[in-house]
Amino acid sequence: MLAYVADLGLFVWLRGPVGLDPLTAKALSFVAGCSVAYAGNALGTYRHTTVRGPRQYVIFFAVNVAGALVQLLSIAVSHYGLGFTSQRADTVSGAGIGMALATVLRFWGTRTLVFQGVRGARGEGRVGSWTG
Repeated sequence: MLAYVADLGLFVWLRGPVGLDPLTAKALSFVAGCSVAYAGNALGTYRHTTVRGPRQYVIFFAVNVAGALVQLLSIAVSHYGLGFTSQRADTVSGAGIGMALATVLRFWGTRTLVFQGVRGARGEGRVGSWTG
């Protein structure tokens, strides 16, 4: 949630008062949101893991780049393809529709590629596929 707030707040500020174009504003807000999200996952959700470090951050960052590309594509289609050029339309397409699609991708990537096979402090965890 904090990562979303950082991403959205910075995007709205950069797009509005700062006056950046929508793709630059989204790219910059993404970097801030990604860093907040990694800290939250490493120190919160997956705090009991011993697998941390530069490798996991790089993979996490790559998964989030893929998510950001989904958001940027959403903004590009809306703003440049469909002609919805208002700040509100950019926010809805990037922080609404694009964020929803990117969240699904990020959840899968973080769980599968970054912290895969990691068990809790007491050796708990799932064994086998995510379907059961």
